Amino acid sequence: MNLYEKIKNKEEKISLVGLGYVGMPIAVAFAKKVHVIGFDISKDKIELYKNGIDPTKEVGDIVIQNTTVDFTSEETSLKNAKFHIVAVPTPVKEDRTPDLTPLKSASTTLGRNLTKGSIVVFESTVYPGVTEEVCIPILEKESGLKCGLDFKVGYSPERINPGDKVHTLENIIKVVAGQDEEVLDIIAKVYELVVDAGVYKAASIKVAEAAKVIENSQRDINIAFMNELSIIFNKLEIDTQAVLEAAGTKWNFLNFSPGLVGGHCIGVDPYYLTYKAEQMGYHSQIILSGRKINDNMGKYVAENIVKKMIKANKQVNGAKVAVFGITFKENCPDVRNTKVIDVIRELEEYGIEVKVIDPVADEEDLIAMYNIQLCKPEEIKNMDAVIFAVTHDEFKAFELEDVKKMYKNSGITNEESDLNNLIDSSLTNITEEFVLADLKGLYNREEAEKIGFNYWRL
Repeated sequence: MNLYEKIKNKEEKISLVGLGYVGMPIAVAFAKKVHVIGFDISKDKIELYKNGIDPTKEVGDIVIQNTTVDFTSEETSLKNAKFHIVAVPTPVKEDRTPDLTPLKSASTTLGRNLTKGSIVVFESTVYPGVTEEVCIPILEKESGLKCGLDFKVGYSPERINPGDKVHTLENIIKVVAGQDEEVLDIIAKVYELVVDAGVYKAASIKVAEAAKVIENSQRDINIAFMNELSIIFNKLEIDTQAVLEAAGTKWNFLNFSPGLVGGHCIGVDPYYLTYKAEQMGYHSQIILSGRKINDNMGKYVAENIVKKMIKANKQVNGAKVAVFGITFKENCPDVRNTKVIDVIRELEEYGIEVKVIDPVADEEDLIAMYNIQLCKPEEIKNMDAVIFAVTHDEFKAFELEDVKKMYKNSGITNEESDLNNLIDSSLTNITEEFVLADLKGLYNREEAEKIGFNYWRL
C-alpha cells in the first residue's frame, strides 16, 4: 500500500505548513476527506483558528468552527504527518530581489521534523530551480535524510485567488510536478481528492515553477498596458472605460482594466523571473517595463487628484481627503504590498490629511505595517476630495448622494447658494467642488457629473 492509499484510508496524515490566505483553505479542503495537521509559526493566528475565527475571511468563521484540521504552532506535530504541503509567502526585498527567508525558514522547520518515507510538496511561487537548488539541500541538512532515497519532493503552484469565491481550490485545474514518476503519481492522486477540476502533470518541477511565475507576469504586463492606455487617454480627455467597452465588442479583445497592482502575487512574482533571467545574463525588456508602469501608478493617481483639487480652487496644503479601501484587492483583508498606500503617502507629501475607511482590512496589519488607523464612514465630513480605491461590496451601498454629503459645502441651503452666486458669480461653480476619484469605476461617470461631481477615474 503506497502513501496515497494510507492517506485516503486515514492511516497517515497531511500537514499544511503556513496557514495564510493560501494554506488555510487547502488545509480545510483536505480535512473534509483526510486527517490534516495545520501548522503555523504564529501562535496568535493559531489561537484565532482554534477559537473558530477566520482572520483571512477566505472560508469564514463557521467553516473554521466545523473543520477537523488540527491547528498547531508546535513544530514537533509535523512528525505525525507523512505528506507535507508548504504554502508560505515569497515576497521581495526593498531592492526588488527575491526574499526566500520564509521559504527557507519553513524548510528548516520541516526538515527538523521530517521522517523517512515522507513527501514534501512546495506551493510557494518561486523562480525555476528554487525547489531543487534551495529547499532540498535544507531539508537534507536538517533531517539527516537523503532526498530521493529517504523522502521525495514535488511542486504544485497555488492558484487560489484571495477574496475570490468562484475560482477556488476545488474548481481550478491543479498543476503538479514531482522529482520522479512514482512520486508524481502519488502527488496527483492526493490532490485529486479535493480538486474537482482535475490535475495537470507538468514535465518537471522546474516547468511547474516556471508556469506559475509566468501566469502572474502575463497578467501584470496586460494590466500595465491598460494603465499606459489610461495615461494616454487621460491626456486626450477620453474616458478609458468607454474605450475598453467599445474595443471589448471584438471577440478576441482581452478583458483587462487599469488599476493599482499590489498584493503578494502579481506585483511580486515578475521580479522572481527577471531576477533569475539576470543571473543567466539576460536583462528583461517587457516584464520590467510593465513593472515600472505599475509601480508608478500610485504616484500618478495622487498627482491627478491634486491637479483636480487645484482646478477646483482647493487649498491643497491642509486639505482633507477620504480614501475608501486600502487592501490590495476587493473583498480581501490582506494589506501586504497594497499600492493604495503609495497614493496615500504621495498625498501626504502635499500636506494633505488622509482619512482611510475600510471595513474589510486587517486593522492590526495596517497599524503594524503602515501606522494607519481606520475611520468609520460616519466620521467622513468636510472633505475636499473623496477617493474610491478598492471596490469592496460594502461600498456599493453608498449612493452618489451619500458620497456628496462627505464634502465641504455639502450642507449649504439653497438660499445660501443663491446668495454666494450673487456675491461673486466668478466663484468656482459648485460642480467643481466635489472632487471624486473613482479608480475602478464604481459609479456611472455621466450620472456623477450630472449631479455635480468633478469626476476622475483611471
